[in-house]
Amino acid sequence: MNINPNLTKLQSYPFERLNKLLAEDQPNTLLRPLNLSIGEPKHRPPEFVIEELMSESAMNSSLSQYPATKGSQSLREAISSWFISRFETRLNPDTQVLPVNGTREGLFSIAQSVLSGRANSSVGMPNPFYQIYEGAALLAGSTPFFFNHETTNGNKPNFKDVDHSAWQQCDLLYVCSPANPSGYILSDEESKWLLEKSMEHDFVIISDECYSEIYINETKKPKSLLQICRDLGNPSFKNCVVFHSLSKRSNLPGLRSGFIAGDAEVIKNFLKYRTYHGSAMPPHHQRASEKAWGDEAHVVQNRQLYREKFDAVRQVLETSFVLDEPDGGFYHWINLNYSDELFCQKLYQQQAVKVMPGSFLSRPVKRNDSMVNPGAKHIRVAWVAELAECIEAAKRMVALKESL
Repeated sequence: MNINPNLTKLQSYPFERLNKLLAEDQPNTLLRPLNLSIGEPKHRPPEFVIEELMSESAMNSSLSQYPATKGSQSLREAISSWFISRFETRLNPDTQVLPVNGTREGLFSIAQSVLSGRANSSVGMPNPFYQIYEGAALLAGSTPFFFNHETTNGNKPNFKDVDHSAWQQCDLLYVCSPANPSGYILSDEESKWLLEKSMEHDFVIISDECYSEIYINETKKPKSLLQICRDLGNPSFKNCVVFHSLSKRSNLPGLRSGFIAGDAEVIKNFLKYRTYHGSAMPPHHQRASEKAWGDEAHVVQNRQLYREKFDAVRQVLETSFVLDEPDGGFYHWINLNYSDELFCQKLYQQQAVKVMPGSFLSRPVKRNDSMVNPGAKHIRVAWVAELAECIEAAKRMVALKESL
C-alpha cells in the first residue's frame, strides 16, 4: 500500500511520548491522581453558550442545513467587533475574517494553502513549540527551521541567530504570543523586526494568539500582530494573519471554534482551500461562538481565576524552584537543572502527578559541535485544574524536589 512519504517524518505527539514514558510506572495509590500535563481548560463554560446549544428550536434549524465555509455574516461581524474592541484594529468582516474549527485545525491546514511547494522551501517556528507547526510544514512538503526560546535569555526568541539562508528560503513563519510553554509576549520591537523581515523576503507570518486573553498584568495586555501592522502603516496586513480561539478565552475547547484574520489575499486562498477541505463550522457552533465573542464578563472572571491560582502556587513553589513568571497563558515553564524525564517519572510514581517533560515539546538543534534541546531539564505545568488541586499538586512537586 502506498502512503504519503511525508507521514513518516512525523514524530509522536508529546502526550503519546508521556504515556509511553509512564507506561510501566504505577502512581502512588495513597494519593489522588492529578493531571497537569495538558493545557485543557477546566473552568466552567459560559452558561449562555450551554443554553444556546440546548435550545431545541436552534438545533432544529441548525441540523437541517449545510453550513457555509465562510461562516455567517453575523459571526464574522461579531468577531470584527470584538477585535476592534480588544485590539483597536479594524477588520473587514467580508474579506479579512474567517472562522475555523479551533486554532489547531486552522494552524495546520493553512500551510497547505500558503506554502509554495518549491525546492528548499522552509517554515520557521519557535522551539519549544506547539507540534502542529512542525507537522503542518512537513506534510506540506517543506522543511522546518527553529528559533529557540531559552530561559538563559529570559525566554526571548533568538530570531537574529537564524541563518540568513533560512530567511531567504522561508515561505511561512509561525510565532506564538503569549508563548506556549513559557508565556513570553513578543515585544513591539521583536514584532516590527519580523514584519520587516517578512517584507524583505516575502513570507507569511502566522501569529498564534490563542492565549492572548489570559494574562497576569492588566497594564501589559498582549498585543495582536495586526496592531503592529497598523502602527507600521500596513492597514491591509500584507503577509500577516493571526489566529484566535474560544478554547482558552472562554473555556470551550470542545466547541472547536476560532478564527483567522488578516491579509485578505491569504484569507481568500485559505477559504478556497477550505471549501474543498470540507471544514465548515456547524451552524449551532457559529451561533454559540457569536455569543461568546460578544461577552467579556466571563473572560474577566476566567482571567481572575488563573491569577488566583498563580498567586497560590507561586507561594508554594518558590521555596524549592526558581520560577520565571509568565506574562500570559496558564503554564509554568520550570527549569529543573535535573533530567526532565526522570523528574516526571518520579513525580508520577511518588506523588501521582502528571506534568510534561520539556524535551518532549522541543527539538534538538546544533550548537557548536553538539546537539542541544532547549526544552531539556524543564517541565511544563498546566494550571488548569481547580484551585485546591493546583495547590495540592504544587505541594507534591515541592515534596519530590526536596527529596532529590
